[in-house]
Amino acid sequence: MPSFAPKVDSLPGCVFPKETSKIDTIGSVAFVLGTRPEIIKLAHVIRLLGTDARIVYTGQHIDDDLFTSFFESFNLPLPRVRLASISGRPRGIQIARAIEQLTDHFSDAKPELVVVQGDTNATSAGAQAASYCQIPVVHVEAGLRSFDRSMPEEINRRVVATLADLHCAPTEGSAENLRKEGIPSDRIRITGNTVVEALQESLPQMYTSLRVLDDYNLSENEYVLATIHRPENTDSGENLGTVIEQLSRLPIPVIFAVHPRTMARAREFGLSTQLSKLRCTPPLDHPTFLSLARHARLLISDSGGIQEECTVLKKPLIVIRNNTERPEAVDAGFAIRIPVSHHISEQASRIIVDPDLSMSLESRPSPFGDGKASERIVDIIHAMMAGRIAPYHGFVDQYNFHNDCTIDAYLNAASASHPTLNN
Repeated sequence: MPSFAPKVDSLPGCVFPKETSKIDTIGSVAFVLGTRPEIIKLAHVIRLLGTDARIVYTGQHIDDDLFTSFFESFNLPLPRVRLASISGRPRGIQIARAIEQLTDHFSDAKPELVVVQGDTNATSAGAQAASYCQIPVVHVEAGLRSFDRSMPEEINRRVVATLADLHCAPTEGSAENLRKEGIPSDRIRITGNTVVEALQESLPQMYTSLRVLDDYNLSENEYVLATIHRPENTDSGENLGTVIEQLSRLPIPVIFAVHPRTMARAREFGLSTQLSKLRCTPPLDHPTFLSLARHARLLISDSGGIQEECTVLKKPLIVIRNNTERPEAVDAGFAIRIPVSHHISEQASRIIVDPDLSMSLESRPSPFGDGKASERIVDIIHAMMAGRIAPYHGFVDQYNFHNDCTIDAYLNAASASHPTLNN
C-alpha cells in the first residue's frame, strides 16, 4: 500500500483490496457508492475526473463479481475503501454503520468534495458523514420525488436534499421539486441524467445483442422482458402471485429476470409452480439485460432505472408501481404506470398487439437529457474545487410533453381508428 494511504487499523471495519496495482489514488473527490446503479451512472463522471476521483464502496450490494469484474467492466479502478458489515442488515443499521466508517475515513483522509448519487442507503450515509466532517456534498440525480414516505428511497432523497451543497437535478421537474422544498435556485443545476450516456456506452453492438437472442432462443420483438423486486410487489403473497399470474397470461413468451429477493419470496409464498409458467433467468449482467431489452416487444418492471433506460432504448414499458418518482417517462409516452391488479395483462396485451407503438417511439427524445450530463457534472465539480460558482451551462430541460403523448392516449386513439386492436 502506498505511503499516502490511510492506515487500515485507523478505519474500523474498512477493508482495502489486496490488488494494489488496480486501486485508485487517494483522490480529492470521494464518490460514495453502494449499488450497481450508482456505479453504472457515475462511471463516466469518475473516469472524466481521473486521479481526482476516489471510490469508496459501502458494499450495500455485496457480491464478489460486483466488486471485481463489475468495476472493471466499466473501466474503473477498484475502490479505495470497502466498508464492512453493511450488506444484509436492516436499513437503519446499514446507514448507521456506514456513517461511522465513512466518518473515520473522511477524518483520516479528508476529501475536498463528496459526491453521492440517487437515493440508496449509501447516498444517505455518504451525505451525512460528509456533512458531519464539514465536507461539501454534491448530489447527482437530485430532486426526484414519489411523495410516498413509506418508500425508504424517498426518505433517503429527502435527507440528502437538506444536506447537499449543490443539487444536480436531471430534469426541470426535479429542480422544481427542490425549489418547492425551499432549496435556493443558486444551489440547483439542471444537468440531465447520466443514465443516457451510461446506456449509450454500455449498449452492446447490434451483432452482439442479436447473438444474445440466439443464446436465449428468442426472436426479435416477439417476447416480453420483465423484472420485479420492490417490496410493494414482493412482500405480499397476493401481490406477487397476481403479478406472476398476469405475466403468464401474455400472448408471447415472458423472460423474467428474477431478483434473489423475488425468488426467495416466491418460494416462501408457495409460488414456485406459477413461476414455472414463465421463462425465468437469474439476474442478468448489464450488457445482457440491455441486449434483451433492446429487442423486446415490451418491458415490464418496477425498477426506477428501467423507467429511464426505456426512454433511451425507445421501448414501451409498464411500470408496476403505486407511484413513481420518474413521471417524465410516463409523460413522454414511453411508460404507463399500473398498480398491482388484474389489468396488467390487459394493458400489456394492448401494447403487444399494436403494430405501430414501438415505431412511434423511435423518433421521440428522451426526457432525461442529451448524453452530456457527466460532462456538466464534472465542470461543476471542478468549479467548486476551484472556489468558483458552479456553471449553469445554459442547459434547460427542453422536453415539454402533453397528455396526448402518453401511451394511454396513443392506445385509445389507435383503438378508435382500429377497433380490432381491442379484440
